Amino acid sequence: MDKHQRRQQIADYKRRPIRRGIYRVLCTASGESWAGPANDLSTIGNRLWFTLRLGNHPHRALQQAWNTHGAGAFECHDALELEDEPDLHDFERTRLLQEALAEVCRRTGATPLR
Repeated sequence: MDKHQRRQQIADYKRRPIRRGIYRVLCTASGESWAGPANDLSTIGNRLWFTLRLGNHPHRALQQAWNTHGAGAFECHDALELEDEPDLHDFERTRLLQEALAEVCRRTGATPLR
């Protein structure tokens, strides 16, 4: 790949639409589920699996379930996608994500990941 193609791919990546919302992780072996906010739903799965594989996810119950049941017992899904509102401030986006997380947890019985 030449320098021009690389620059073009980086520019395209930066212009892609960002999908904010709530994701849900389900352990099929135990039936437990967790939900968390994501500023970009398209990348949260990779980040989540990476921290779990390393054994340093901050939510101890999720990490313990991962250690017990293994990667094959876990699924990650988009639970709720929020509309993009470019005029909102960061603190308003954070508030909307927290409200959406509370709603998803109430609806599904998932444990919140914060």
